Amino acid sequence: MIDFANELRKGYNGDAWHGNSLSAIISSVNKDQIFKRPIPNAHTIAELVLHLTSWTEEVFSRLEGNLAKEPEKGDWPMAKEETMQEWDAILSDFRLANEKLLNLAMEMSEDQWKKPVNQVLGSRVNYFELFNGLVQHHAYHAGQISLLLKF
Repeated sequence: MIDFANELRKGYNGDAWHGNSLSAIISSVNKDQIFKRPIPNAHTIAELVLHLTSWTEEVFSRLEGNLAKEPEKGDWPMAKEETMQEWDAILSDFRLANEKLLNLAMEMSEDQWKKPVNQVLGSRVNYFELFNGLVQHHAYHAGQISLLLKF
């Protein structure tokens, strides 16, 4: 399963099959695009990265055996302020969340990936399916950020 953990690494900071990695896309954001809302009622790039971080942290928690729940910071956390310092903190949190998850995923055994996620409601998924869902989630939002960069 270390090879599967590598799929998240490629999508996050490597040679993703779908195009640029999330890190490459985010590094191309200029200061005028971070908090800009070019499409009314759509999320900003900062909001998308906060959302990605929130769910990456929640997947980490679930892979540690904790009960599945709404992310601790919420589904769509908001930036505290629209400053470059806040953006730097958002990026740092996102990087740390992905690195922690990748380290945990690389330590997991084949049997652990088959273990069901600890949840009360919803359809039962195992750790592999949960992790795969996050890889897809990262790719989906990478596309959204790429589109916002065109405005």
